Amino acid sequence: MATVLSVSGSPSASSRTNRLLRHLDQRLTAQGHQVIPLDVRTIPAEALLGADFKHPAIVEATELFARADGVVVGTPVYKASYSGVLKALLDLLPQYALTGKTVLPLATGGSTAHVLALDYALRPVLNSMGADHIVQGWFTLDKDITVHDDGTVSVATATRDALAQIVDRFSTALGRTPVLAAAS
Repeated sequence: MATVLSVSGSPSASSRTNRLLRHLDQRLTAQGHQVIPLDVRTIPAEALLGADFKHPAIVEATELFARADGVVVGTPVYKASYSGVLKALLDLLPQYALTGKTVLPLATGGSTAHVLALDYALRPVLNSMGADHIVQGWFTLDKDITVHDDGTVSVATATRDALAQIVDRFSTALGRTPVLAAAS
């Protein structure tokens, strides 16, 4: 069983990015992985913006990255790039915090005009942090993610099927045989 750190770089508690990640966490858990969610927005702003490397929340986040075999990084796309809170966290991690890790980058946004943000904004940073393997990421349109009144999430069929394949490739890269059933 691999340990997967699932990082939500959304500044909003009710974001589609966060909900989509937690939805995908369930698939990884069903495949036998231990998934640890990390919502960057819960790290105190003074620690992130003040670059307080010794703050307990920064120390804890650094330890979570160190313990993980794989990392899923999800972010909303703002101004053709990943979120500022995610950038603030990545800046505080050790330079090679992703060495030895398999990484899955994911992004959400309102327009396909931002689909390249994964490859031109996020992937270079993840690569510079020493990721051993960055699997093919996925950009999901906000309109393809539905949050129901009870808090459950559903994803448009074509997107759901594509995400299932992406998550299964990530799982395989972690050394596990993925479940072949499609995520709901």
